[in-house]
Amino acid sequence: MDNNNMKNYIVEKAKLSKDAARALSSISTDLKNSALLAMADALLEKKDVIIKSNSLDIENGKNKGLSQALLDRLLLTEQRIIDMAEGLKQVASLPDPIGEVIKMWKRPNDLQIGQMRVPLGVIGIIYEARPNVTVDAAALCIKSGNAVILRGGSEAINSNKTIASIISEAAEKAGLPQGSIQLIEITDREAVNIMLKLNKFIDVLIPRGGAGLIQNVVNNASIPVIQTGVGNCHIYVDKDADLSMAEAIAINAKTQRPAVCNAMESLLIHKDVAEKFLPAVAKSLTSLGVELRVCNKGIDILNKESITENIKSASKEDWKIEFLDLILAVKIVDSLDEALDHIYKYGTKHSESIITNNYLTSQRFLKEVDAAAVYINASTRFTDGFEYGFGAEIGISTQKLHARGPMGLTQLTTIKNIAYGTGQIRK
Repeated sequence: MDNNNMKNYIVEKAKLSKDAARALSSISTDLKNSALLAMADALLEKKDVIIKSNSLDIENGKNKGLSQALLDRLLLTEQRIIDMAEGLKQVASLPDPIGEVIKMWKRPNDLQIGQMRVPLGVIGIIYEARPNVTVDAAALCIKSGNAVILRGGSEAINSNKTIASIISEAAEKAGLPQGSIQLIEITDREAVNIMLKLNKFIDVLIPRGGAGLIQNVVNNASIPVIQTGVGNCHIYVDKDADLSMAEAIAINAKTQRPAVCNAMESLLIHKDVAEKFLPAVAKSLTSLGVELRVCNKGIDILNKESITENIKSASKEDWKIEFLDLILAVKIVDSLDEALDHIYKYGTKHSESIITNNYLTSQRFLKEVDAAAVYINASTRFTDGFEYGFGAEIGISTQKLHARGPMGLTQLTTIKNIAYGTGQIRK
C-alpha cells in the first residue's frame, strides 16, 4: 500500500473512531458492561481460532530469532485466553467513573461549581509483542467511555487481527457504535508516523513497548502522549535486610516473568551483607538460568566461593539496560546514598524496591526515590493494574502528567467543570 492510500485508510478509521467516541461518552453503564461480557464470551467461544492465529506469529517469531522471553510475551495459551476473558469480566464489575462528580462547592454568589469525570475521547494505543494488550486496552477504553484505535507490532499481527475482529464484532452486536474498537492492520512503520499527526481525530496517544518506540512517539507526535515506561527496575538489599526475604523477592522479581517492564533488571547489595547474601542469591538465580553481570567487588566475592557459572563482569552499559530476559546486573554499594545515586542515574522512574527492617532507612528511600512505584520489602512485579485493584491496566505511566503508575479506568478520564446557577450574572 502506498503512503497516500495508507493515510486515507488510517484517516477513515480515525473519523469513525471520533464519531464513536461522541456516542460512547453518553452510553449507559449497563450497555458498556453488556458489551464487555459479550466480548469475554466471544473470546472463549473462539479460543481455538485465536490459538491458531497465534501459532503463526510464534512460528514467524522463531524464524526471526526472537528470544525465548519475547516469545513468551507473544504466546497465547488456552489459559491466557481464559485470563483475558476474566479481565474483561473484572473490568465490567468495576464502578463506572464516567459522570462521577468528584468535587462540589458553593461560591458567595450561590453559584455551585463542580468537577465531573468524562472520557478523554479517542485513545490511540501503539504497542509491541503482547496480544493480550489488544483486549486489556479495549476493555478499559470502552468502560471509560473512550473509542480506541489499536496499532500492535508486526510480530503479533495475526493474533491481533483475530482478537480485534472477535471483540469488535461482539461489542457492536451488544449495541456499541461502529468504530468503538479498531485495529490498524498495516505493519509498515509509516502507519505509526501517520497516526502521530492525527490530532484532529485522536485525543491521546499511549505507546507501550521498547525505548525506541516510546521515544519515536514522544518526539514526533502532534497529539498529547502519556508516556509508558521502560522499566530499568532496581531492588536494593540494605544492610538491615532480612536476607531470606531479600532472596525470595529477588528471585520473584527477576524470574517470575522476566520479559515484562516491572521485572527487576539491577540488584544493588549493601557491602555489609554482600559476602553472605551475594553467593546465596547468585546460586539460586543462576540455577534458574539467570546470567549475572556483576561489578568487580561482586566478582571477587563470587570467585572466593568458586561461583563462576553464568557469571560475567558487568560493563557500564549493563547498568542502563532493560534486559527483558534472564539477565541481571548486580552491584555492591557502600551505602544507602550510593544506592540512591545509582537509581537516580540509571533508573527509568518505573518501579524501585528496598529490602530493609530499618524504618528510617525505608522512609528515606520512599521519599527520595523518584519513581511511579516505590516498594518496601516487596517485589517490583506488583506494579500492575490488576494487582493494584484496577481490574486491568492500559500501561504503566512513568511521567508526572496526566497520570502516573498503573493506568486503570480513572486515569483514562479527564475533568469537566460544571456549574449550577439560579440566574447569576457577572458584574
